[in-house]
Amino acid sequence: MKQVFLIRHGETDFNKHHRLQGRGINASINETGKAQGQSIAEYFNDFTVQKVITSSLIRAFETAEPLIRQSGALTESYEELDEMSFGDLEGSYFNEVKAEIHEVNEQWMKGAVDVRIPGGESPTEVFKRAGTKVIEILENSEEERIVFMLHGRLIRILLSEFLGKGLKNMHLIKHQNGAINHLVWNGLGFKAVQLNIIDHLSKSEIKD
Repeated sequence: MKQVFLIRHGETDFNKHHRLQGRGINASINETGKAQGQSIAEYFNDFTVQKVITSSLIRAFETAEPLIRQSGALTESYEELDEMSFGDLEGSYFNEVKAEIHEVNEQWMKGAVDVRIPGGESPTEVFKRAGTKVIEILENSEEERIVFMLHGRLIRILLSEFLGKGLKNMHLIKHQNGAINHLVWNGLGFKAVQLNIIDHLSKSEIKD
């Protein structure tokens, strides 16, 4: 039985100013993001982390750095675990593309999860690359306590499938920067221990 933690990276200025990042924008975390990274490390003070997995994007690795230093855990990085590509919408302010986002979300919620964001990826494509990689890592890891430092939309996609909700219900998965999701994996499937943990974050680190 493996203890698995899926954690959303710390805040970037793109998050702060409600701009879409996606896979194509490699933004660093800001001061709030650094504080969230430290709070994540402190959450694991009494829990030995043996392996830390990050996407290839800098915001994921920067958030994980305090935990990596504290734990001395083996660290690996994979492009397959990058955020969903938001294609033509990347870099846009949310309010500028609200109509386009709403239209795509409506299709996804109706079950059309093969629909792509213009120039980007579909939820099905993202789960195929990232979900497959997570399982591969777990199957090939001797370590029993593994942290994955990932991204918001990606975590929604992974949790909705891993927990049997289906991709069309990914919008029901709550998360924020620095939030921790604790699962157990028995080699066949996942069970949630606790989702969207934010107790470790200070009031100033909790964002809407």
